[in-house]
Amino acid sequence: MTPFIHFILKETRHIVRDVRTMLILFVMPVAMMFIFGFAISTDVRNVRVAVVTSQMTTRTQQAIEKLAASEYFNVTATVPTTAAAERLIRSQQADIAIAFAPDASLQVITDGSDPNMAQMYANYAVQTMASAPAQAGIHHMLLFNPQMRSCYNFVPGIMGMLLLLVCAMMTSISIVREKEQGTMEVLLVSPVRPLTIIIAKAVPYMGLAVIILATILAMSYYILGVPLAGSLGWIVAIAALYIVLALSLGLLISTIARTQLVALLMSAMMLLMPSVMLSGMMFPIESMPVALQWVSAAMPPRYFIEAMRRLMIMGADISVVAGDIAVLAAMTIVLLAVSLLKFKNRL
Repeated sequence: MTPFIHFILKETRHIVRDVRTMLILFVMPVAMMFIFGFAISTDVRNVRVAVVTSQMTTRTQQAIEKLAASEYFNVTATVPTTAAAERLIRSQQADIAIAFAPDASLQVITDGSDPNMAQMYANYAVQTMASAPAQAGIHHMLLFNPQMRSCYNFVPGIMGMLLLLVCAMMTSISIVREKEQGTMEVLLVSPVRPLTIIIAKAVPYMGLAVIILATILAMSYYILGVPLAGSLGWIVAIAALYIVLALSLGLLISTIARTQLVALLMSAMMLLMPSVMLSGMMFPIESMPVALQWVSAAMPPRYFIEAMRRLMIMGADISVVAGDIAVLAAMTIVLLAVSLLKFKNRL
């Protein structure tokens, strides 16, 4: 048995024996998928609608019936004027009001004190009534996610966040643990080259990351109903590149941290919050201040999430995400080179 294989088996046995590590690696992805897929949802449900009846016609009545029949809205009141509808919204008796002009064009009245929800209610109402026959004033087609399900947005983001956290965090902790116990120096003075040791320690985590990726894709497709419209081969290939990037980042953290606790905190603080807040997973990058958009440009999850959304949801060709792949590849090369250089100099 070669030393390289021996080191891989040694690290694999250590991972399997550590119950806490196994919980982090396998329970966390499943829990995150269920939390973001079911518990944390921006889907609209049971919105209370007030209908202004001053300009009702047969066509507008059809639109309102379509709205009432949907799973998103409940028509709870009819009022003669828009002023009366505004009073209902102000008194929290309605969430949205629908009024029609004499030409049957649509006016949507919402509560602007929560602009995000107000815009969402309006978009859902327009999309729902757009399918009513011959409805004038509404021309809206929603591609790729006609049901406007939030899990379509969250799943690529969860993939980017989990793969980065698991690979970077676990790799950094694994190497720092060897430094803390004093065994890393012993390994480095052995006949085995340092690069071989590092690769051997990273291989088990790469294999585990592939298992996590397969678990996320299976759950998203079979449980959450998120499509895999693009090439599965390219999805896996880009994810593999992203995994190598995350492992390189974990190696870089291990050259800086002196203890496992510091490595854990650095991984969480440097990766978790930026991945959630600045990658476009939760909030659109275009809406951020210019300074934060520049910071976002340095976040690897941003490019992975964009590529996954286009491939998984839109079914785009690989040429469409070539720019994202190029950025991820460049980041991987830079991080790997810097990490290996610092590792050699430090130890």
